[in-house]
Amino acid sequence: MTSIKDVAREVEMSTATVSRALRGLGGVSEDTRERVLAAAQRLGYVPSPSAAGLATGHTRTVAVVVPLVTQWFFAAVVQGAEQVLRECGYDLLLYNLAGDAAARHRVFETNLLTKRVDAVLILSLKPSPEEIVHLQRLERPVTIVGADMPDWATVRIDDELAAATATRHLLDLGHRRIAYIGGSTEGVLDFTAPVARLAGYRDTLAEAGLAPRAIWEADGDFTVAGGLRAGLALLQQHDRPTAVFAASDEMAIGVLRAARECGLRVPEDISVVGIDDHEMADYFDLTTVAQPVHEQGRVAAAQVLAALDHPGWEPEQVVLPTRLVVRGTTAPPGGDGAGTTSGESRAGGQTRR
Repeated sequence: MTSIKDVAREVEMSTATVSRALRGLGGVSEDTRERVLAAAQRLGYVPSPSAAGLATGHTRTVAVVVPLVTQWFFAAVVQGAEQVLRECGYDLLLYNLAGDAAARHRVFETNLLTKRVDAVLILSLKPSPEEIVHLQRLERPVTIVGADMPDWATVRIDDELAAATATRHLLDLGHRRIAYIGGSTEGVLDFTAPVARLAGYRDTLAEAGLAPRAIWEADGDFTVAGGLRAGLALLQQHDRPTAVFAASDEMAIGVLRAARECGLRVPEDISVVGIDDHEMADYFDLTTVAQPVHEQGRVAAAQVLAALDHPGWEPEQVVLPTRLVVRGTTAPPGGDGAGTTSGESRAGGQTRR
């Protein structure tokens, strides 16, 4: 493998001069820099990122901490962030916690990130007070996607509002027997969305004079398989609901499969609405509350880049809008087919697409 000494011999210069030329530092003429770069390219020299980081204090790498990289939402946010970071010459270092509390401790409460990265993106996790102390000690920009944390750079949607929009859509259609499928509100990773979306569902029912029923609230694990399992449990009840609000499209897709297995028609016998506007939502003709998933990753990446480029940059709390997208899985109870015309609703208004 070609080393910096090989490049120095090729151009008959000291390794110090070659190093400065390759790193773009001052004290080197433009002619010398061009000779060094040409020789490095000719010899196939690739500088060591770790060595460059030691010399400059910058690694050109951003850590992204993901609860479960296999889930569509997290993968889509990472993709959006990676596009922005790559365009600006930064690499992405992925830490997949995979539902493991020990992995979370290792990432947040040890020195794992020290000197490895220039900034940190955290997805859908609200750091504990102990984790906040460790993040502050890094002295690196941190942006959190999906959590409301004053004084920290954050990007999120209003999860309570999104859930309220979905629930209100079903209420407006005339449904009063509305079930909810979400995720566990207690667990090793403490996701932020399940708590907020459950609250939005319950509060909206209360505003309509309806009390939530424990037997109509189920844990779908934010997966298709979980939605299928929870959907079967709900739809096989003797006193079953007429509508289901699933807190993610993947769970909603599972409910659609459950309805089919139970011999129920959608939306004639059961209405289903989700949250996300998953890439498969249109294929399943699923009514959903759309959120800008890729955009959350792009905005979060832009925030850490702004913090890196401008040391005095003040953290921003960005809340991106959601919108109701009405498709064919919702209709009034009794199945007269109304309410299945595609459209979008924003802030209470509705427009045709």
